[in-house]
Amino acid sequence: MSERRYSAAQMAEAVTKARGFITDAAKELGCSRATVQRYVNDFATVKEALVDAREKRHDYVENKLMAAIGDGNITAIIFYLKTQCKDRGYIERTEHTGESGGAIRIEYVNDWRARADDSAT
Repeated sequence: MSERRYSAAQMAEAVTKARGFITDAAKELGCSRATVQRYVNDFATVKEALVDAREKRHDYVENKLMAAIGDGNITAIIFYLKTQCKDRGYIERTEHTGESGGAIRIEYVNDWRARADDSAT
């Protein structure tokens, strides 16, 4: 294996500083996204830094969502209900039916099964 330009610790620090954004970590170090991804794949410490940074980012966003809900933001409330309270009936589904609400009729055109049946006889 060729000598690496960065240590795993340097890469992990850049990933942490970039809050888990691979492109930002690459820009910080002056390398490509592929280089950062290679370090993530090759070093458990870098992968752990990436996972931790993204978890912190998710926590931050969830806290903002909960603050918006606390402020009465109806869009945030609806979003939360649709994504987190499906078991309570807050879900949208698209119903597919056939003509006049009946069963869906499926017609095979150029069906390979029909050709196989013809060749068997």
